[in-house]
Amino acid sequence: MVVRAFNFHLVDRSPWPLIVGLGSLNLTIGGALYMHRFILGGWVLGLGFVIVVLAAINWFRDIIREGTYQGFHSRSVKLSLKIGMILFIVSEVMFFWAFFWAYFHSSLAPAIDVGLNWPPMGINLLDCWSIPLLNTALLLASGISVTYAHHSYLSGNLNRALSALGITIVLAVVFTGLQAVEYINSGFTISDSVYGSIFYMSTGFHGLHVTVGAVMLSIQLLRSYNYNFSATRLYGFEASSWYWHFVDVVWLFLFIVVYWWGSVL
Repeated sequence: MVVRAFNFHLVDRSPWPLIVGLGSLNLTIGGALYMHRFILGGWVLGLGFVIVVLAAINWFRDIIREGTYQGFHSRSVKLSLKIGMILFIVSEVMFFWAFFWAYFHSSLAPAIDVGLNWPPMGINLLDCWSIPLLNTALLLASGISVTYAHHSYLSGNLNRALSALGITIVLAVVFTGLQAVEYINSGFTISDSVYGSIFYMSTGFHGLHVTVGAVMLSIQLLRSYNYNFSATRLYGFEASSWYWHFVDVVWLFLFIVVYWWGSVL
């Protein structure tokens, strides 16, 4: 029996933080080269993506092994992980706040560059009562299903938790598909004035967050099949569900501000 003098976990040396950092650098450089139409830009971008994904998979594997099978995640470690996730979500709130700030700045006092009009002339707004409203209903339903999954875990009903979690992931995939359809049929692009830039940056990054959230929930679904969770050991799912609720709330603000309020100005 190992007796510890403290409640924290001293992690082993790991190559994954360095590899993820190098892969992220590759993503940044590749993205810049691709947007400036350099020949190798797409290859560099793809290589960075592959490096980040493979390194993240191995990094998460190590964390799951340490916490679930080796028991290194004490109460103090779990508290630190929860605080870290909360701070991460707060940083994401600041990230999206920048887009909302840009939208309000441009719409409440339109510059002469856009003809003192909002939306600028030539921008055919999307109907907020079609796909955007349907996507809002889908995300609200996914928020309900992931909450039901949480309660099912706490009550020890694994089958219901798996079903609810699967429904949440399906709703996320349908949301992403409908957003792709919306982009394809849109009458403006990201280069069409400040409106196009803000619209696609804000909704596009939200779509990216939906994808990341769906991946996180899919990982928790696989872990559930391996009986990694119990009523008292549920942090991985809880962190993913917090992130998913954050994604839901951001979309509600996007729907109200960008789609609905922007169309009645």
